Amino acid sequence: MNRLSIVAAARAWPDALGLVFEGEHETFLQLALRASAVCDQLTRRGVRLGDRVALHASNTPATMVTLLALIEMGVTAVLLHPRLQGPEVAALVDDAAPARVLDASAVAQLGALPPSETLWAPPGGARVPPDGVAAMVYTSGTSGRPKGALLSTAALIASARASAENLGWRDDDRWLLALPLCHVGGLSVLTRCLLAGRAVVLHPRFEVERVVRAIEVEGVTMASVVPTMLGALLDGGGAALARLRVLLVGGAATHPALRARALAAGVRVVPTYGLTEGCSQVATRPLDDRSDREGVGYPLSSVSVRVCEGDRVCARGEVGTLQIRGESVMLGYWREAPLGGAWFDTGDLASLADDGWLTLYSRRSDLIVRGGENVYPAEVEAALAGLAGVTDAVVYGVDDPHWGQVVAAVIASDAPESVLVPRVQAALRARIAAFKVPVRWRVVAELPRLASGKVDRRAAVG
Repeated sequence: MNRLSIVAAARAWPDALGLVFEGEHETFLQLALRASAVCDQLTRRGVRLGDRVALHASNTPATMVTLLALIEMGVTAVLLHPRLQGPEVAALVDDAAPARVLDASAVAQLGALPPSETLWAPPGGARVPPDGVAAMVYTSGTSGRPKGALLSTAALIASARASAENLGWRDDDRWLLALPLCHVGGLSVLTRCLLAGRAVVLHPRFEVERVVRAIEVEGVTMASVVPTMLGALLDGGGAALARLRVLLVGGAATHPALRARALAAGVRVVPTYGLTEGCSQVATRPLDDRSDREGVGYPLSSVSVRVCEGDRVCARGEVGTLQIRGESVMLGYWREAPLGGAWFDTGDLASLADDGWLTLYSRRSDLIVRGGENVYPAEVEAALAGLAGVTDAVVYGVDDPHWGQVVAAVIASDAPESVLVPRVQAALRARIAAFKVPVRWRVVAELPRLASGKVDRRAAVG
């Protein structure tokens, strides 16, 4: 299907399963009739093509149906995390200036509307333009003020097609959605399944037991998780994970030790690299790749990548800043000049091999320069991840009068600091160069996390 439309999906696959939620099943036709009722209600309230509507996007069927209705109407869904507090919501709403704000109670009311008797058609037969903004997704703000990335209908379609080229589809595929719908990772699962006529198995939150049950009972074949979810699933998921056709892991770097553990358990784990501004995936390791080659794989067909140092394009193998452009890249940031097809600088340090294989290192802002030597935090964090007693780590630089910067680390562990740190330092010296080994340490019970599941680096560093 070439339209991002629940009505078009209902016409193409009326009896196909579209949603599974807590044992309830709905076909695409049933979802489209529910979404049509929401479209009618919003139209009566004055919402029109091209408007912005802020949506508190929790993982519920009501939210999913409302989001499908907004996309159908050509309305920009400004996705707000349901865990945001009042001042945070107020700041984003003030920035986005939406025509309407649908809070949790309003979404629930819309989701409870009786289904329409007919599929919705836009007034006057207007069609949603492909370059219209389907969603405005705020970046996490880990490096400053959150910005609204403008994701067009065409970009979401291009991203979904590129994913399908890479992973393929089976007739029995069902995709688990336990990532937040308000993040691009969750949104992209919905759009991929909508375009392919496959079912979304929606979970209100991530819970290991629910995921296992979804695989065993609901026939989930595909899932998207962040590394912390993968670790929890390996601890408590048992043999069920090996039944998955594919388990995509993104949102943060997948440590080699974690991937190796998953592969050893028979899990078809596929690390990916993506970002909100790229409509989720940018590069993915091949589906059947079991090599220990460092990196995140090859760029998808919807995006071009290059590595630059300033205005100079780097040679193959040279580390620089990753830039992207292409069909699946955002239109630009809200209240800023549109990209207009220009290269977008991700701020991530990367290198490209001769065959186009992409390796990510860290954010440029995270780079540590110790006495003229570059230290990439992700490399040191990967080395720490394989050590006994270390459950997670954040590596960062601190100012030093002699070296300029030295390497520091916060590690999550149950072991006493006096015992753990000397053992970890000794183990690291056998794995990485001495100048990369942290000289300042802090041990905590667990690291703080963002709502997306990523480690909150700024909070961890303090």
